[in-house]
Amino acid sequence: MPPVPNASLIIRGLLLLIVAAGVYFFRGFLVPVLAALIIGFASWPLYRRAVRGCGGNTTLAASLALVLVIVVLIVPLSIALHYALQEASAFVDWLLAVNRHGAPPPAWITALPWVGETLATYWREHLGEPHALGDWVQILSGQHIGNIYRWVLSATGDVAHLALTLLFMLITLFFVYKDGARIAGQLDTIGERLLPLQWQRFSRVVPATVSATVTGLGLIAVGEGVVLGVAYWIAGVPSPVLLGVATGFMALIPGGAPLSFTLVSLYLVGSGHFWAGLGLFAWGSIELFIVDKTLRPRLVGGPVKLPFLPTFFGLVGGVTTMGIVGLFVGPVLMALLVAIWREWVHSMSPPAALPPPEEDEAR
Repeated sequence: MPPVPNASLIIRGLLLLIVAAGVYFFRGFLVPVLAALIIGFASWPLYRRAVRGCGGNTTLAASLALVLVIVVLIVPLSIALHYALQEASAFVDWLLAVNRHGAPPPAWITALPWVGETLATYWREHLGEPHALGDWVQILSGQHIGNIYRWVLSATGDVAHLALTLLFMLITLFFVYKDGARIAGQLDTIGERLLPLQWQRFSRVVPATVSATVTGLGLIAVGEGVVLGVAYWIAGVPSPVLLGVATGFMALIPGGAPLSFTLVSLYLVGSGHFWAGLGLFAWGSIELFIVDKTLRPRLVGGPVKLPFLPTFFGLVGGVTTMGIVGLFVGPVLMALLVAIWREWVHSMSPPAALPPPEEDEAR
């Protein structure tokens, strides 16, 4: 008589096949689902207050929270990205013209103190001839400048796909708010069955890590992009929206925001607007000091402080994999990996030995 196969192994194999099939067929919804989970984790303490204010009605509280997310987050970011992409397309048009005909070094580069003449000489040698810029772009990025131009056009024109992704994210976020407590209870049941010793620590570390990472990286980056973008506009810098968005993205990286407003200040000084450049640099330094000394310690209070290298890898990996949403998904996933690693090392380390009891001096 042939041996009877183990029924539990067959059931587990079938479950794994079903999960794999689900991931394969619904992988297109991964980005909006992750974005909704991140926003839900970060705003969950505020949502709990809304539930108490609504008398425990989770449907009403979820609807109000969704409207607040749309008004406070989605609408301003959509408007900023729209104008930034328009200004970026104009900038790429200028780059195409420079690549086609060549161009002398701009006057503001030549007028930079101490390094202006050296940079102008490098510009004439490497960018002044026709098609020289395209060769450098291909060397540095591996892409033709025409491919970059077509990417900018597709980014400005692919509104339907972006709107559909945003719609799926908002629908998912509504149910994350509405049924989040019940889903968390089910995850606790499964986690305690799979990881009976470590789950209690993981279940506390993961939400705090996501909330602190999104709050620290996201809100501060958006705030610095808005404040410095307004400062660029007041100082008369061309394309202030594009530069403000770029500064916000750079603020996700440690040291990125000061590098951004320093370069813009040098551009103003080289363009003959010395006092505007000096004022912009002073304002950026004061704003950065205030953020680092007052706001950042209050907003970033989670259990994981990401060093520079994991933050950088999370940003680059997130952007190359998921686009704009990856700016937040990548660092969050990296923070979770670091948190799980630290918890694992902590659980494996031997407990600290207690000091021996001191003898009574009277004896």
